[in-house]
Amino acid sequence: MKSFCATTVQTFFHFNPASLPPSPSSSSAVSFLKSRFKQSPLAHSSRQFSRRTNSTPFVASAGPATADGAVSDKLPADLIVTETPEPNSRVKLSVEVPAEVCDDCYRRVIKEFTKQAKIPGFRPGKNVPESILISYIGKETVKGATIESILKRTLPHALSSVSGKALEDSIRISTRFSEMENSYSSMKSLRYDIFVDVAPEVKWIPEDGYKNLKIVVEIDGEIDAQTAAEQELRRRHKALGSLKIVIDRGLQLGDVAILDISATTIEQDESAVQSIPSAESKGFQFDTEDEDKVLPDFLNSISGIKRGETKTFPYTFPDTWKQEDLRGVRALFTVDCKELFYRDLPELNDSTAEKILAGCSTIEEVKETLLQKFLEVEQTAKDQAADNAILDQLHKMVEVDIPPSLFEEQGRQLYGAQLLQIQANMKLNEQQLSSLSSPKAVKDFLENQRENITNIIKQNLAVGDIFKRENLQIVTDEIVKEVENSIDEFKRHNQDYDEERVREQVQEVLEGAKVLEWLKERAEIQFITK
Repeated sequence: MKSFCATTVQTFFHFNPASLPPSPSSSSAVSFLKSRFKQSPLAHSSRQFSRRTNSTPFVASAGPATADGAVSDKLPADLIVTETPEPNSRVKLSVEVPAEVCDDCYRRVIKEFTKQAKIPGFRPGKNVPESILISYIGKETVKGATIESILKRTLPHALSSVSGKALEDSIRISTRFSEMENSYSSMKSLRYDIFVDVAPEVKWIPEDGYKNLKIVVEIDGEIDAQTAAEQELRRRHKALGSLKIVIDRGLQLGDVAILDISATTIEQDESAVQSIPSAESKGFQFDTEDEDKVLPDFLNSISGIKRGETKTFPYTFPDTWKQEDLRGVRALFTVDCKELFYRDLPELNDSTAEKILAGCSTIEEVKETLLQKFLEVEQTAKDQAADNAILDQLHKMVEVDIPPSLFEEQGRQLYGAQLLQIQANMKLNEQQLSSLSSPKAVKDFLENQRENITNIIKQNLAVGDIFKRENLQIVTDEIVKEVENSIDEFKRHNQDYDEERVREQVQEVLEGAKVLEWLKERAEIQFITK
């Protein structure tokens, strides 16, 4: 289940004014703001769309908010904020800051500079004539610090309309810093635009269609419990026997042969004949009971071959052969039998039961135990296949305008997980990791995996929406227990962790499991064998 819900379905933004730097005492404020609030590409995103959107002006209260404490600084006047819906679950907020607010911020900046500045002829902290202070600090520095103060104080108020639904790290001020400087200089007021991604709305087609899903699940024939149990019993029985050399006969079912195999193409022009490297093998151990692991009809083609003999036979690769370039190819195989063995097996009865499976006293008990084991494996495989089929169905039933920030976050999580897997398997060096972590590598991954990433996001949003719609609940004790188990895993591997993030992920996994359980109880599920 954990692989299903590996991403944040919905991340909420909580603006923290304290995260912005304090009012500066030098020109570093200007350079900071120019880098932080430079023109964002998001500002131009609407140009590629021709449809018009409705703008909704509203007044952002100057008073402190009481819902979650995100806005706590009372302003001397209200802001005028115009909210305009944009494509891809994005909202544009056009903010007008009145002169009263700008002047109040200016006074605060002057007061702060007065405390910090060390001006010759004046004691630190004492009143300094404003003109002298500005001349000493620099007019542009004061202007930049004032604009920063305005932004710090007004942003939380401006964002109040999207509080609780803005996506983390998606807020961008698109207005150029130079434009804000000009606006403030000419009118002593300030205008700026914000683009923010919001939690997308999930639209079901049909509405409530998830309540009566009809799912056809394809399962591999190999997970059939009865067949798997019989194969495992045979494998364990063979492990008790010994191989003995065949002297007076040729190859038959049940034997083990050591073979050298080579193959060439069959051509009308002999000069065009080519070897087939992928079909060649030296010292190949061929267990005749594993015929399904070699070419179809291979056993029939060499049946009766004796030790030291060579057999040559034509063969046409089937159209379903896994190696595409060999499908339909006519070949000439040459097989040399180097060794030939038969198995000397003990009789399969109660006396061998304990050797086949510890703790069992009869063959029937062995068979029953193995069957129960593989019934559990079969059920687990069916459950997983059903989960995957349901998730695949869900993303086809919803329409979602996915915000760019959510797409990038999910894509980066997938790419990061892929890098960790590669590193675990191959032990990449620092240079290789650096290359794979480059912006270009990440960008290429996001583009190549766009459809897959989009489907995963739609699945997760669909699951989260069902959890809310149906008022599903998770027992608190379950969350606590899973969080403790996850943290223990981190500690066991000496890995750093964020407990709050661990809790969020546990919550997501448990919600996903609860939704899938709810859906399976109401779905019509048919299992078919591939």
